[in-house]
Amino acid sequence: MKLVAFDWQGGSHLGELGPDGTTIHRFEMPPGVSDELGVAALIGMEIPDLAETVSLSDVALRAPISRPRRNVFCVGKNYHEHAHEFAKSGFDSSAAKGAVPTAPIVFSKVPECVIAPGDPVKIDASVSAAIDYEAELAVIIGKDGRNVSAEDAMDHVWGYTIVNDVTARDLQGKHSQWLIGKSQDTFCPMGPCAVTADEIDLADTPVRCWINGDLRQDSNTSLLIFDVPTIIAAISNGLTLRAGDVIATGTPAGVGIGFDPPKYLAPGDSVKIEIGGIGTLEHPVEAA
Repeated sequence: MKLVAFDWQGGSHLGELGPDGTTIHRFEMPPGVSDELGVAALIGMEIPDLAETVSLSDVALRAPISRPRRNVFCVGKNYHEHAHEFAKSGFDSSAAKGAVPTAPIVFSKVPECVIAPGDPVKIDASVSAAIDYEAELAVIIGKDGRNVSAEDAMDHVWGYTIVNDVTARDLQGKHSQWLIGKSQDTFCPMGPCAVTADEIDLADTPVRCWINGDLRQDSNTSLLIFDVPTIIAAISNGLTLRAGDVIATGTPAGVGIGFDPPKYLAPGDSVKIEIGGIGTLEHPVEAA
C-alpha cells in the first residue's frame, strides 16, 4: 500500500495512492485523530474508510512524515564503495578508524529540515559552498522498542520512504561531526509516499539518483554494509525507538564529493531519486 499526506481544499489529508499513480483515495479520518503528522497518524490503527477520489494533479503532496516528532536517525558510510569515496574526501572525521566501519555510524538531522517532494533545497552561499546530495531508503518505525534484537527488528518496521540526506560537506568537516552540516533548513526532502513494509524486498531494491538528468548513483539495498535489522538493533541499544521514527539507511557511491573535482549542487539544479517499490522523489535547488 502506498500512502500519501497532502493538502487539498484548504486542509491536510491522508490517502492511498491509486494503482495508476494519478489518483488518491482520501481517507475519512476518525474524530480526534490529527493528520498533520502525516502517515505516522495511521501507525497502529486500521486503515480508515475511504472518502472521495481526487486527482494527484489537484493536490500538494507533503512529506509522508510531515512533522517528525524528533530527529531523523541516519546511518553514515553504509555502502562499501561510498565508504571508500568518502574516506578519501578529506571530510570524513571517522576515517582514522578505517574506510569501512565495523559498527553503524549513527547521526541525526533535526525534524525541521524535512520538506515536501517538489519543494526546493535552498543553498545559502554565505554558509556553505559544498552542498551534496545523498539518495537513501528510509525506514519508518511502527512499534516502540528498546534493545531490539536483529531477529525481532523487522517486527518493528511499519514501512519505508525516500529521503535525500542533503549535506554541507565543508560544515561537516569544519565541525568534525555531522549534525550541523546535515540539518540546514530544507536539507531533508522526503517522499513522495510511504509504502507499507510488505511492498519492499530489502534483498533487492534499486536505489538511483539523477542530477540534471545525469545518473550519478545506481545501487541496490542488497549492498548495504549493515542491513536494516542490524541498524535497528544498534540504534535501539539502550535507546527506545518510537513508532513514527524515521531511519535513513545510508547512501551509495556517486555523491558529489566522490568526483574529482567534486560535483556539488548549485542553484538551478534538479534532483531525481528513484527507489524501487516506492517511486520518485524530485526537487529543484535554489539560492536561499
